[in-house]
Amino acid sequence: MVEVQRAIPILAKAYGDSMHKILHVGPDTCSVVSKLLKEKETKAWGVQPYDIEDADRNCKALVKKGIVRVADIKFPLPYRPKSFSLVIVSDALEYLSPRYLNKTLPDLARVSIDGLMIFTDSPGHRKAKVSESKYGRVTSLEENEATIKKFEHAATKMSYVSKCQNFHLMPFH
Repeated sequence: MVEVQRAIPILAKAYGDSMHKILHVGPDTCSVVSKLLKEKETKAWGVQPYDIEDADRNCKALVKKGIVRVADIKFPLPYRPKSFSLVIVSDALEYLSPRYLNKTLPDLARVSIDGLMIFTDSPGHRKAKVSESKYGRVTSLEENEATIKKFEHAATKMSYVSKCQNFHLMPFH
């Protein structure tokens, strides 16, 4: 998702030191991880939820090096709790049924130290509240109000207008 790549400077302002060890989850993870790896003092990994059969050489090289994994996110991620300072998810949750979404979101939060940033591709829809049980039972995740304010402030200063909804969630502690 190009949106994540556009938002990297704003994410850096909002998350600060949390931008040092990042996991990106989404169908465009190879290009997002490649861009993140160019950021100063940033290590990045990715989970590609779909097959990479048609992927370019760079993506296949990232998979071969173990930087990007191909994995079905409906099942637990192959990482220990608190493995990453920040988890960024894009275009990966919209297609999950409520049953799987309620398992996947807590698992994404489990591997994060400082939070979970979700980009959802649903422009034109009103911004949902995390507390609304749109996807079935409530997952006990809370929005990170402080990070939301930092993100919005940085976005305004940098004239960034998001083309999708985004959520900043607290990790499980």
